[in-house]
Amino acid sequence: MEWKNDAELFRLMRQHLFSAIIGDVLDLHGFHHQFLMPECRPLDPHMVVCGRAMTVHETDVFQLPDPPFGLMLKALDSLREHEVYVAAGSSARYALWGELMSTAARARGAVGAVMAGYTRDTSGILAMDFPVFCYGSYAQDQRGRGQVVDFRIPLEINGVTIQPGDIIFGDIDGVVVLPKEMEGPVVTTALEQVRKEKTARQMLLGGASAESVFSETGVL
Repeated sequence: MEWKNDAELFRLMRQHLFSAIIGDVLDLHGFHHQFLMPECRPLDPHMVVCGRAMTVHETDVFQLPDPPFGLMLKALDSLREHEVYVAAGSSARYALWGELMSTAARARGAVGAVMAGYTRDTSGILAMDFPVFCYGSYAQDQRGRGQVVDFRIPLEINGVTIQPGDIIFGDIDGVVVLPKEMEGPVVTTALEQVRKEKTARQMLLGGASAESVFSETGVL
């Protein structure tokens, strides 16, 4: 492997990989349903998120719980270096994330947030350039409307299972979930595929046919 720890792994992935190539390699390994729904978009097209999932289970409420956000603050405070806050389970009638949560997450070493729902305080989040992927912006607060009921548990988002510690990689083309047990072979193969794609690009620029390029490199 070309990395010794998570810091090196995620730096390598951010520098050389992209969601499409990771998804393609997961397909080759028999993992055919690893992308979150296409509605989950970066707040800014240049944002890239790459880190380990810290899963959070949200649910709707119809009165103010005690404490007001359930376990949300405990979940936020539990974030560690290189983690991504991943929340799902509630309806889309309020925001699950905001600027102060982004500030707290960054202070704990977290590298982004992925919501199966909306975020708010968008201008503040964009100003601090904290990677947030979500369905869009909506200012409605979750106080009295939603709460966190558990975290660091298996989570499912539209049929995609996310285990705590799985790698979350997101860019302008989507968010893909890389199971922890597959990260070594998938990242290694993806890096090899990227090198092949560079070769294929040069061949195509030189006038080679698509058929001959695919025959020689196996990519197109």
